[in-house]
This record gives sequence, structure tokens and C-alpha cells, in this order.
Amino acid sequence: MPAEKANENGDEHLLAEAEKIAVALGRMFPGICEVVLHDLRDPAHAIRAIENNLSGRQVGDAATELGLARIEDPGYPSVIQNYANRFPDGRPAKSTSIGIKNAAGEYIAALCLNLDVSTLSPVTLALSNLVAIDPEHHDVPLETLRDRTRRELREVVETAAAERSSTPRALSRDAKKDLVRRLYDDGYFDSRNAAQAIADLLGISRASVYAYTK
Repeated sequence: MPAEKANENGDEHLLAEAEKIAVALGRMFPGICEVVLHDLRDPAHAIRAIENNLSGRQVGDAATELGLARIEDPGYPSVIQNYANRFPDGRPAKSTSIGIKNAAGEYIAALCLNLDVSTLSPVTLALSNLVAIDPEHHDVPLETLRDRTRRELREVVETAAAERSSTPRALSRDAKKDLVRRLYDDGYFDSRNAAQAIADLLGISRASVYAYTK
């Protein structure tokens, strides 16, 4: 087989494989991302495949400016990613263009993705509003939005007693009262059965625990 024919067959194989990728990408992002495969060997009829047609172009339409630039210059960047673009009806797009070279180092194809960002802008705005916080309340103390477990409660009580070189049950009445008050202020009483757990740890009655919180 002549070398020229072999190269042509190799180029066609690359185009056929790229077309599979174009179809798969289009089906991955239906309705929001146009995927176009350009055959740069025939710039006047370059579009070989188009998925999720958002631009109104058709198979057989001419190459874009980027395609022509690659045809003229093999050193042109092979990947131009996330650049601003616009559909014919004015909708904003985010585009990526991937040049495909053959074994000879010539651009023979370009795979282009054009994301319709106009459909995502309302979602972005809604999410921004959803996660926004009110700057007027910056001084509100940080809340702990989880349940206080019995194990955590025991660790806090034992640590507080150890700081006084004591055990929880051996603490003085005033020390127990101070500790109970601190646990109350820190939100430990929000947990179910917290008062009874504290009473058991300190060796006092549940009524005394509640009395110490006042």
C-alpha cells in the first residue's frame, strides 16, 4: 500500500475514533453542551459530527477561525480551554477546542465543546443566594450543631476534674456547681438524659444538677 494511502487510512481511523468521543460527550451533557467534530482536511465542509446542536450549524459546514488557524500553523496550541464564546442568538458560552494531529504532526481534526452557560447562570445565582450569610450577624457565637454524646460528656467532666487534681466525684460542692454551670452554658444540657449522666458522673442527684444550673 502506498505511503500516502496508508496515511489517509490512518487519518480516517483517527477521525472515526474522535467521532465516537464526540457522540459520547454529547450524550453525557444533553441540552447544555454542543460537541462538534471538525475534519480539518476539508475546511470548506469541516463539520463531520455535531451533538446537542445549539449553534444552528450543520454537518458539512465550514471550519471556524480556530480550525483555519490550526490548518495554517501546525505549531498552533493543541488545546484552548475554557474561553469565552457566544452562540449566534447571543447566548454566552464557555468553549474548549482540542486539536488532533496525525502521525505526521499535521492537524487533521478538532473536537470542540461549547457549554451554554446561560442555562446555568440562574442556578448559580440561586445557589449563591442560598449559601449567602447575613453580615449583620457576624458577632453571633458559633453554635455546635451536633448532639453531645455521653462519652464526650464524660471526657469533659473528667478533664475538668483532672485540672483540679481530683476525680469528678471527689470535687467539692462549689467545684461541682461551677462545672455544672459551665456544662449548661456550653449546651451539654441540650442532649437527652444529659442531666442524669452528669449526676452519675459527679455522684449527686439529678435534682442537684438542675439546682446547680441556676
